[in-house]
Amino acid sequence: MTEGQERRAVGRTGLFERPPARVRGLREVRLLDLSPAGAQIEHLDLFRLGASCALDLPPPCGALSLPAQVVWCTVVGRKRKLGGDSHLVARSGLRFTTLTAQQQAALADILHALTTALQPIA
Repeated sequence: MTEGQERRAVGRTGLFERPPARVRGLREVRLLDLSPAGAQIEHLDLFRLGASCALDLPPPCGALSLPAQVVWCTVVGRKRKLGGDSHLVARSGLRFTTLTAQQQAALADILHALTTALQPIA
């Protein structure tokens, strides 16, 4: 693999607005990018590697719930809360698992809409 070459098998779509999403049963997260195979999220504190979860996409992204697994998690900073408490800020990679045909089609539609919206106007 040459330097700067994308190592992912599937291209991803960066989400510059970082819309809020949820990891069901855990917490609110920020969605950083999305692909047919997974997503990158930003959140407070750490996720356990290998943990199963469901990523609930926000309504602008289709209000879709996707089963996933945490494949990596790294600390990117610290955030102070009111009252002086601080929390770790982390980013995690999620790989989607066992998507139904309906979920795959809905995700493809969402990604198509996102990439179309990001296209420069000629």
